[in-house]
Amino acid sequence: MNNKAILSADLGVNTRLAHIGHDPSSYHGFINPPVVHASTVLFPDCHTMETRGQKYSYGTRGTPTTDALCEALDELEGSAGTILVPSGLAAISVPFLAFLSAGDHALIVDSVYAPCRLFCNAMLKRLGVEIEYYDPEIGAGIETLIKPNTKLVHTEAPGSNTMEMQDIRVISEVAHKHGCVVTMDNTWATPLYFRPLDFGVDVSIHATTKYPSGHSDIIMGSVSANAKYWPQLHETAIIMGICGSPDDSYQILRGLRTMGVRLEHHQRSALDIARWLESRDDVARVLHPALPSFPGHEIWKRDFKGASGVFSFVLKVDDSANFKAKAHALLDTLSLFGLGYSWGGFESLALHVNLSDRTIRKAPKDGPLIRLQIGLEDVADLKRDLEAGFAAAAAV
Repeated sequence: MNNKAILSADLGVNTRLAHIGHDPSSYHGFINPPVVHASTVLFPDCHTMETRGQKYSYGTRGTPTTDALCEALDELEGSAGTILVPSGLAAISVPFLAFLSAGDHALIVDSVYAPCRLFCNAMLKRLGVEIEYYDPEIGAGIETLIKPNTKLVHTEAPGSNTMEMQDIRVISEVAHKHGCVVTMDNTWATPLYFRPLDFGVDVSIHATTKYPSGHSDIIMGSVSANAKYWPQLHETAIIMGICGSPDDSYQILRGLRTMGVRLEHHQRSALDIARWLESRDDVARVLHPALPSFPGHEIWKRDFKGASGVFSFVLKVDDSANFKAKAHALLDTLSLFGLGYSWGGFESLALHVNLSDRTIRKAPKDGPLIRLQIGLEDVADLKRDLEAGFAAAAAV
């Protein structure tokens, strides 16, 4: 059977995840594609070598293993092409370098992933790119910030840590009126819960380190572009020699098979805990887009098909001098929640968020911001763990 022939649009998401990115008939019937380790690729003759008249020419330009993952991601994203890069940050920096030049102006959402801001401020500014940050809830008002030299608008929804929702379709429409490329970090939702290219985004960015991997053991990123911007993105990756490894690609491809099932569990558990936190007197606010109380809930409800396992809450603290002490007391008491960066794995994580780099959407004033990644553990156990943390914070 030709695997690609059965992938019709009416198939369920888990069925598609089980069948994308491989063709058993091409590999003697084996279910999984082989891991092809390659640098040098041999050519049959000089003419073929000179004209690159065969599919593979060198390891950095793709292998059957990396191609399998790219094909799977294109299927999920609806994109014309995908590149693989060594990290989530590289998935941001490579397209920025592809589409920005000295003298250009770029609009970056202020709730952006912090390492992205560091790259913009430390690298792009040094290369002569003008960087301006904008309010994530600006919507159509972004038109007032676009200049004649504005070339790129970067979005992220929900925003890192503070979870602001953006009206992606409206921002894209305005940006395209002025000839700007629109990029989006869609790591939180994955293409299962939001497909950026369907909402006007040109380039969809993911830290596949997170949910596609699912096991906290792979660092990788992906960048998927529409037909208009794919050639330039692909050329940039080739020029820079940026590529993903075959071993990591195989692991990510394997992780995709269960991503739908895992995301359902993350979503269900995170919403349960978010509602529980919202009912507590020692919590000032819960920042989760799927909660009706959240300011951006209507945008999430309209545009997104689901929510993942990452959200934040503000611990209620009367005295700002105790913000850090209260947060640390809570976090240091946790035993099931690990203290660690990243997310998307099977284990729950917690983090006291530092928002000192923000220029517009600054840290809340009513208490420290705690970000949670709800893993695959049982919710009752996670609540007991948090209960112990709240008790410790109250004792400070």
